[in-house]
Amino acid sequence: MRKTLLRRLALWVVPPLGVVLMWLLYLTNKKVWRFSNEIPDTPFVALLWHGELLMAPFIFRKASPKTRVNVMISDHFDGEIITRVIAPFGLKTVRGSSRKGAAKALIAALKKVKAGESIGITPDGPKGPRHSVSDGAVVIAQKAGIPIVILNCRPSRYWQAGSWDRFVIPKPFGTIEYYASEPIDLSGMEREAAKELIRERMLEHAVE
Repeated sequence: MRKTLLRRLALWVVPPLGVVLMWLLYLTNKKVWRFSNEIPDTPFVALLWHGELLMAPFIFRKASPKTRVNVMISDHFDGEIITRVIAPFGLKTVRGSSRKGAAKALIAALKKVKAGESIGITPDGPKGPRHSVSDGAVVIAQKAGIPIVILNCRPSRYWQAGSWDRFVIPKPFGTIEYYASEPIDLSGMEREAAKELIRERMLEHAVE
């Protein structure tokens, strides 16, 4: 009973506080947008490391304002928290990670793509290892016939949690560099080769 009450309280308190924190950090930092000029306005798979997730809603709003993005989130309680935090930014969710409930998540993601919407994935989530790449991003991109776009959020000053993903929280009054790659076509590639390419490109601008 106590656990249930605490979770209900967290669902009521944490999301609005999270949104306020995100806006405060965003507004008190200088932003530098390092985007490819080729970001598609048609569906794509957006990839971002789990540890850089906090400021992701802002890069989605800037990089793909005309395309609805559905972020793949786990069915766990923390996934519900994230779902409620990102909702005010216009981001929808696909519940079920690429590692647990993979078939459910894949079907839901492909339906969203068919409806003209993009998919956002943290390929090392929900539990790591950090900076690893699961099969989900490659499977979705190849089955749907859409490209991937790699995103990074790199602050000049930040706190870093001791969690498995070394979660990054920008400090105020610094600079956040936002990166978005050109579309990358994975069609015809072997899965392991595609995963290695993704990892290499995602590490180019990652927070260490």
